[in-house]
Amino acid sequence: MKRVLIILNPRAGTRQANRKFAEIVDIFCREGYKVSVATTGKSGDGRVFAKDRAKDHDLIVCIGGDGTFNEVASGLLESGCDIPIGYIPAGSTNDFASSLGLSKGIIHGAKDIATGIPITLDMGSFNDRFFSYVASFGAFTQTSYSVPQDMKNLLGHTAYILEGIKDIPSIKPLKLRITNEQGVYGGEYIFGAICNSTSMGGIITLDKNHVDMNDGLFEVILIKSPKNIIELTQITWALTKNTYRECPYITFFSSSNLEIEADENMPWTLDGEYQKGFNNITVKNLKSAIRIVVSKYHVALDEYK
Repeated sequence: MKRVLIILNPRAGTRQANRKFAEIVDIFCREGYKVSVATTGKSGDGRVFAKDRAKDHDLIVCIGGDGTFNEVASGLLESGCDIPIGYIPAGSTNDFASSLGLSKGIIHGAKDIATGIPITLDMGSFNDRFFSYVASFGAFTQTSYSVPQDMKNLLGHTAYILEGIKDIPSIKPLKLRITNEQGVYGGEYIFGAICNSTSMGGIITLDKNHVDMNDGLFEVILIKSPKNIIELTQITWALTKNTYRECPYITFFSSSNLEIEADENMPWTLDGEYQKGFNNITVKNLKSAIRIVVSKYHVALDEYK
């Protein structure tokens, strides 16, 4: 009999998964799975559950937000087990799930996983920590982890925007230097992201044509510190219209590995969770590091394209 471990974050989003959990379990039982369940109670539990119990299962299903998925994927990588992950997005914004085109419905998502097919995806490493879709700094960076959970549950995406607006008056330019296989980039920036996603923090989006989540490359976006309202307006327009490649105040490129020199007191976020800064940071793309289950229809559509 196939064995599935379901890791549930009971505090994620509006907690719809809690109310539908019996139905979720029934879906996997009907597909021939023996179901085990673990619920997270504090930060880091998802990583520990996946690391310690992956070897005893054929599939891990993560129910929660992108932060919970990060924990589960990180634990799976640490375990050394090559089993697929199913992700039922139940958080407030679900950037990573949106980029993958996963179902937003709890029950539909469970059915997709129970009958789906695994595909490979890149992961990233930030010194000694993993991330699944973005490492970012600067404006709005603190928004994802500073918004109270109750506010996220009530307002969803709006909560991030409201909290982000509060950051604008206090934005200070951050100085850093990035070296990669193409050359050296440096200067003062108000925001930067190393990502494998089309959406970051629910605020900044990238053109889907510029993002391949399994090509061994990150998309890197750096926004220079504007000197006046005209430059700020150009930056805002470019981000809104996805014309950041043409904006002189935005640097955009793809890279597999980066060496970063920055202020150790400059905070980062990894998949929406706080990460303290370092003077020297090594970021690497781990090509095809994990397998995630998507619906058969999803795979067929990609092959048709």
